[in-house]
Amino acid sequence: MAEEDAVRIVFRCNFRNTIHEVLRQRPGWVETDDEFDWDFTWADVHWVREMFSELQMDDGQRLNHFPNHYELTRKDLLVKNLKRMRRQLQRSDAHSEAAKYDFWAETFVLPGEYALFLEQFKRTRGAHWIMKPIGKAQGKGIFLFNKLSEISEWRKDHTWKADSPQAEAYIAQRYIENPYLVGNKKFDLRLYVLVTSYSPLIVWQYNAGFARFSFQRYESTAESTSDNLAMHLTNVAIQKKADDYDKKVGCKWDLRSLKLYMIGRHGVEAVDELFYDIQCVITRSLLAVQKTIMHDRHCFEMYGYDILIDSDLKPWLLEVNASPSLSADTRSDHNLKARLLSEMLDVIDLEGRLTGEETKIGGWHLIWANGPVEGSSSSYTGYST
Repeated sequence: MAEEDAVRIVFRCNFRNTIHEVLRQRPGWVETDDEFDWDFTWADVHWVREMFSELQMDDGQRLNHFPNHYELTRKDLLVKNLKRMRRQLQRSDAHSEAAKYDFWAETFVLPGEYALFLEQFKRTRGAHWIMKPIGKAQGKGIFLFNKLSEISEWRKDHTWKADSPQAEAYIAQRYIENPYLVGNKKFDLRLYVLVTSYSPLIVWQYNAGFARFSFQRYESTAESTSDNLAMHLTNVAIQKKADDYDKKVGCKWDLRSLKLYMIGRHGVEAVDELFYDIQCVITRSLLAVQKTIMHDRHCFEMYGYDILIDSDLKPWLLEVNASPSLSADTRSDHNLKARLLSEMLDVIDLEGRLTGEETKIGGWHLIWANGPVEGSSSSYTGYST
């Protein structure tokens, strides 16, 4: 006990939300504002981009982002890397594995791939598409369309040409029109994934998370208007603008409650298979960027994965967030994030308490350690019951 009391970890934090609170409450951890003299830094991605080349980190220092994390977390680069991985598997005759890289909606990067997009748009007349700016979050700049006239107006507003490097890049993505509904409302999942190494790839997944719901009842795109974003997008930043939004209740449902609901409708086996499929989506997306991400032994990263489930219980990867929101909307939201972060620090283990053989630390389950971890497919089994 005396040895534990003697631990002194100097931390630096760019945020003043739940992570800052958790760091300050951790025994033996003390705060600094020095940009170089620290043991642990929780920084925003802009700070990492500006400062990483200047850092000369000692063995014991830890930083919460890999230098080119955007290969996974920028919408256009994520799709590029997933497509490349599928092509590589096909060329190496791993057709069965390549076929499993089918967990993202058909996507084109505009303006560069506008001609390809236009060709596909004409082949799928009547289908709805969703436009997303590659560098924005919280639903900003997103809109739905199913007519070229709608995108023509957008093109005019943004005054871009396919060969213009100044053009603001967007992705045009097929809208998934058969989402799984609860109470006739659309939702997506926010799940947390911790990568402590890319070489070898070491992946932990948290056994809690939440579903983010729309406040409005869902209507198919054939029946609804495309500009009703509050129905189609589940981002909290958008839902909070609803007239009937209750900030005490929020628009989230914890993962345990959602899984119990789904077990009641579909049975344990079907729901466990769904969550195993989600785990496979996570590992395959990370394998797709493993050789592209610049590994640094001082770095780790906690990602926020956004997953949509469709009516056939198929998971779809929407995006991966390098800086998932750590602000809390409700007491239950705060409790989840505080526990998640505290146990994440246990995994990072600056105090040196672990043996290195652990496969479960708090709510974190080791799911990949240079290969699938034995028993990881059952990480979700039973935890929600």
